Amino acid sequence: MTLPAAPASLLAADGQPLFGRYAGQVGNIDWTQLAKPFARSALWRRFHHKRWHYVALCTEQVFCAVAIVDLGWISTAFAYAFDRGEGDMLANFSQDGLPLISAKLANHAGESSSFKARNCHIAVDAQGDGSYQLTLRCDFLEIDASFGPGASPLLLATGPIDKGSVHATQKSSAMPLRGEVRTWREEYKLDGGVASFDYSNGLLARNTDWRWASAHNLELGFNLQAGYFGGHENALWLDGELYPLAAAHFLYDKKDALSPWHIFTEDDMLDLVFTPDGARRDNKKMVVAASRYLQPIGSFTGWVRSAPDQPKRMVTQLMGVTEDHSSRW
Repeated sequence: MTLPAAPASLLAADGQPLFGRYAGQVGNIDWTQLAKPFARSALWRRFHHKRWHYVALCTEQVFCAVAIVDLGWISTAFAYAFDRGEGDMLANFSQDGLPLISAKLANHAGESSSFKARNCHIAVDAQGDGSYQLTLRCDFLEIDASFGPGASPLLLATGPIDKGSVHATQKSSAMPLRGEVRTWREEYKLDGGVASFDYSNGLLARNTDWRWASAHNLELGFNLQAGYFGGHENALWLDGELYPLAAAHFLYDKKDALSPWHIFTEDDMLDLVFTPDGARRDNKKMVVAASRYLQPIGSFTGWVRSAPDQPKRMVTQLMGVTEDHSSRW
């Protein structure tokens, strides 16, 4: 079963959200026009509106991730570069910013996002044709990259949030990548690699947690989540087609997150073992908020398929990430 085409807007004429999974890009995401029971006051939205733009870059030599996050009352950004051959974190940057000033988040995945703070500038610039430019200048890390357009459609997923209101996310599969990464130790060419992104925009609960997995090449890719958004965004890209997946289960040792993870879906369409090579960790405790963040970097091996009665497609050493995240925000 493939997915229907994305609507032009996430809201119907009566203000009700169009919940579901779709293929393609939606237009401007504006939660101010929500109708009851999902409508919230401007003050509530101010503190519960969360948006982020995450980009992953992957070659045989290096894996990089860059994120710009707007939490409403504060903004933040992070970036890292991981040497796959050495299993070594070459750069790991994180910076908080001022609300309404430091981060400029896109209103949908086809727009540009940016972050500016001391000694740091990050820009994800949409080119209007499904391609993007990523520019990053931070301590010990510089990136100049261009990626896209991809051959596979974007995933659009939208649904209700318990103790929140609504959420929407757009995920890409692999897009052709070009450019360069420069660290304090070495420079890496990105040409011939792949990029993918996650753009998310929602009115979330005060306490939010999730487990996530994502990996892509030009033939196949997947996005899996368990937690605050249920199975709404679970999807498989295979040979240019996009297929919905059922609820995902993440089995791993929380006391040793760098041990193997077993990840599978309830529809018998995906069964993978993830072997971490390293991880980015970031735990924060503030007066009114806290965050526990773990993103292991490694490879997936196992199988996927487009339907329970279809042949299995083997997955071997597919580079990607998992994530275990819990926030009070």
